[in-house]
Amino acid sequence: QVQLVESGGGSVQHGGSLLLSCAASGYMFATCGMGWYRQAAGKERELVASINSDYSTKYEDSVQGRFVISRDNGKTSLYLQMNSLKTEDTAVYYCAAEQVQRVYNGQWGCYGTRLPFGHWGQGTQVTVSS
Repeated sequence: QVQLVESGGGSVQHGGSLLLSCAASGYMFATCGMGWYRQAAGKERELVASINSDYSTKYEDSVQGRFVISRDNGKTSLYLQMNSLKTEDTAVYYCAAEQVQRVYNGQWGCYGTRLPFGHWGQGTQVTVSS
């Protein structure tokens, strides 16, 4: 069973920094793409940053140069370092994992064609004040 647990959210002033963490379990973490989504009040959920199993990354334009996504396969953890935070970054942030496909060597994982994100954490609130 895939489990994703976020931590590190909180309140910070404009220009400050936060580090979000996501502890993953229940699947072969190293084989799957991971991402961070956010949803602000009254808005749709949007993809902020993603990192593939080969460590390649993508960022939403508004966070490019301010946020850094990373992963530690040994710790089965995903991170989002958020710098130069703005009030418009205020949202609930969600950790997401690529949909696992099949079992290999006794573990579910992402083996083959890339699939969309299919697993989500419970979210962590980030509030940036002016």
